[in-house]
Amino acid sequence: MPRVKRIVLSKKEIGQRVRALRKEQGMTQVELADSLGTHQTSLSQIERGIRGVGVQHVLKLAKALKVSPDKLLAPSKQGGMKTPRNERLLRRVRRIERLPPDHQEAVVRMLDAFLDSHGNGRR
Repeated sequence: MPRVKRIVLSKKEIGQRVRALRKEQGMTQVELADSLGTHQTSLSQIERGIRGVGVQHVLKLAKALKVSPDKLLAPSKQGGMKTPRNERLLRRVRRIERLPPDHQEAVVRMLDAFLDSHGNGRR
Protein backbone atom coordinates (compact mmCIF):
# COMPACT_ATOMS: atom_id res chain seq x y z
CA MET A 1 0.00 0.00 0.00
CA PRO A 2 1.42 3.44 -0.91
CA ARG A 3 2.45 5.64 1.95
CA VAL A 4 0.24 8.70 2.41
CA LYS A 5 2.12 11.96 2.49
CA ARG A 6 1.00 13.94 5.50
CA ILE A 7 1.19 17.69 5.33
CA VAL A 8 0.80 19.68 8.52
CA LEU A 9 0.39 23.41 8.62
CA SER A 10 1.21 25.33 11.74
CA LYS A 11 -1.34 27.51 13.53
CA LYS A 12 0.72 30.48 12.41
CA GLU A 13 0.55 29.50 8.71
CA ILE A 14 -3.21 29.00 8.82
CA GLY A 15 -3.61 32.28 10.69
CA GLN A 16 -1.59 34.12 8.06
CA ARG A 17 -3.79 32.66 5.31
CA VAL A 18 -6.97 33.63 7.14
CA ARG A 19 -5.69 37.19 7.57
CA ALA A 20 -4.62 37.48 3.92
CA LEU A 21 -7.93 36.11 2.63
CA ARG A 22 -9.92 38.35 4.97
CA LYS A 23 -8.03 41.41 3.74
CA GLU A 24 -8.50 40.34 0.10
CA GLN A 25 -12.23 40.33 0.77
CA GLY A 26 -11.97 43.79 2.31
CA MET A 27 -13.35 42.53 5.62
CA THR A 28 -12.45 43.63 9.12
CA GLN A 29 -11.87 41.14 11.91
CA VAL A 30 -15.17 42.22 13.47
CA GLU A 31 -17.08 41.59 10.23
CA LEU A 32 -15.57 38.15 9.74
CA ALA A 33 -16.03 37.22 13.39
CA ASP A 34 -19.70 38.25 13.17
CA SER A 35 -20.24 36.09 10.09
CA LEU A 36 -18.64 33.17 11.95
CA GLY A 37 -20.71 33.75 15.07
CA THR A 38 -17.62 34.26 17.20
CA HIS A 39 -15.80 37.12 18.90
CA GLN A 40 -13.19 39.34 17.28
CA THR A 41 -10.68 38.35 19.97
CA SER A 42 -10.98 34.68 18.99
CA LEU A 43 -10.40 35.54 15.33
CA SER A 44 -7.43 37.70 16.29
CA GLN A 45 -5.91 34.76 18.16
CA ILE A 46 -6.37 32.53 15.11
CA GLU A 47 -4.76 35.09 12.79
CA ARG A 48 -1.80 35.52 15.15
CA GLY A 49 -1.29 31.75 15.35
CA ILE A 50 -2.10 31.57 19.06
CA ARG A 51 -5.25 29.52 18.56
CA GLY A 52 -5.72 26.59 16.20
CA VAL A 53 -8.78 25.68 14.18
CA GLY A 54 -10.67 22.42 13.84
CA VAL A 55 -12.23 20.99 10.71
CA GLN A 56 -15.64 22.57 11.36
CA HIS A 57 -14.04 25.97 11.90
CA VAL A 58 -12.06 25.63 8.66
CA LEU A 59 -15.32 24.93 6.81
CA LYS A 60 -16.99 27.98 8.40
CA LEU A 61 -13.99 30.18 7.61
CA ALA A 62 -13.88 28.99 4.00
CA LYS A 63 -17.58 29.70 3.54
CA ALA A 64 -17.36 33.15 5.15
CA LEU A 65 -14.29 34.03 3.05
CA LYS A 66 -15.91 32.63 -0.12
CA VAL A 67 -13.04 30.22 -0.83
CA SER A 68 -12.68 26.46 -0.87
CA PRO A 69 -11.25 24.86 2.30
CA ASP A 70 -8.11 23.84 0.39
CA LYS A 71 -7.29 27.54 -0.05
CA LEU A 72 -6.80 27.59 3.73
CA LEU A 73 -5.15 24.20 4.08
CA ALA A 74 -3.34 23.33 0.84
CA PRO A 75 0.44 23.58 0.92
CA SER A 76 1.94 26.62 -0.77
CA LYS A 77 3.04 26.01 -4.32
CA GLN A 78 6.71 26.73 -4.70
CA GLY A 79 7.61 28.65 -7.81
CA GLY A 80 4.05 29.88 -8.23
CA MET A 81 3.05 33.46 -8.72
CA LYS A 82 4.03 35.59 -5.77
CA THR A 83 1.49 37.81 -4.09
CA PRO A 84 2.27 41.48 -4.65
CA ARG A 85 3.81 43.11 -1.58
CA ASN A 86 1.99 46.35 -2.29
CA GLU A 87 -1.51 46.06 -0.81
CA ARG A 88 -2.90 48.75 -3.13
CA LEU A 89 -1.76 46.78 -6.17
CA LEU A 90 -3.18 43.57 -4.74
CA ARG A 91 -6.59 45.17 -4.16
CA ARG A 92 -6.66 46.42 -7.74
CA VAL A 93 -5.63 43.05 -9.15
CA ARG A 94 -8.53 41.46 -7.22
CA ARG A 95 -10.93 44.05 -8.67
CA ILE A 96 -9.61 43.43 -12.18
CA GLU A 97 -10.12 39.67 -11.71
CA ARG A 98 -13.83 40.32 -11.10
CA LEU A 99 -14.23 42.14 -14.44
CA PRO A 100 -15.59 40.36 -17.52
CA PRO A 101 -12.80 38.75 -19.64
CA ASP A 102 -12.96 41.40 -22.39
CA HIS A 103 -12.53 44.18 -19.82
CA GLN A 104 -9.65 42.30 -18.18
CA GLU A 105 -7.95 42.10 -21.57
CA ALA A 106 -8.42 45.85 -22.11
CA VAL A 107 -6.78 46.58 -18.74
CA VAL A 108 -3.84 44.28 -19.59
CA ARG A 109 -3.35 45.99 -22.96
CA MET A 110 -3.43 49.40 -21.28
CA LEU A 111 -0.90 48.32 -18.63
CA ASP A 112 1.37 46.79 -21.29
CA ALA A 113 1.31 50.04 -23.29
CA PHE A 114 2.09 52.08 -20.17
CA LEU A 115 4.94 49.79 -19.11
CA ASP A 116 6.37 49.66 -22.64
CA SER A 117 6.40 53.45 -22.81
CA HIS A 118 8.39 53.60 -19.57
CA GLY A 119 11.02 51.06 -20.59
CA ASN A 120 9.55 48.23 -18.53
CA GLY A 121 8.66 45.91 -21.39
CA ARG A 122 6.92 42.57 -21.14
CA ARG A 123 8.71 39.51 -19.88
